[in-house]
Amino acid sequence: MKKKLTAEFLGTYFLVFAGPGAVVIDQITQSLSHIGIALTFGLVVTALIYTFGHISGAHFNPAVTIGFFLYGDMNKRDAISYIIVQLLGAILASMTTLLLFGNVAKLGATLPRGTESQSFVLEFILTFFLMIIILGSAVHGKAIKSFAGLAIGATVGLEAMFGGPISGASMNPARSIGPAIASGHLEHLWIYIVATILGAIVATFVYKFMHEEQQI
Repeated sequence: MKKKLTAEFLGTYFLVFAGPGAVVIDQITQSLSHIGIALTFGLVVTALIYTFGHISGAHFNPAVTIGFFLYGDMNKRDAISYIIVQLLGAILASMTTLLLFGNVAKLGATLPRGTESQSFVLEFILTFFLMIIILGSAVHGKAIKSFAGLAIGATVGLEAMFGGPISGASMNPARSIGPAIASGHLEHLWIYIVATILGAIVATFVYKFMHEEQQI
């Protein structure tokens, strides 16, 4: 279990260091653009899945961990342990960014561009489909699991590409909590905790329903 928790800590750390960190770098250098930031998120997720997937399952996301718990893929104690180290990794990553660059661009914190309700619905939808794709590509018995990293990373990049300018395209409570705490911008944080977790929960039950139907 120690190896799994270490993998989850390191993976979440690097995800939050590289992803929201790209927002900070772009603010300083004007070199990445929104497309570059979205690609950074997609590429780092892809790399981390292939690096740590065989060790911990490469969750790096409390919403995903909750989904796997409800799916029956892990027990309650392990799920709680995963979530704790994910949050610690995310907070430490944002603190590292703060020490390196200062409180630039709110450290990549996710904040709604429009209304809270708009971002809530968008985050729910984005996380729902991300969770469906994770289960379908990495869990399903007929899935070609060697391509799961590409499928999931591409999904994160795609959703960040079009959802990022509106809601921040978090899809991950840890990704939002780390920058929010380190930057001191806790406003609207509830959206990125509640909407993403609900999206993952609903996706898990929908996937279970679809899978059970296929077994009949």
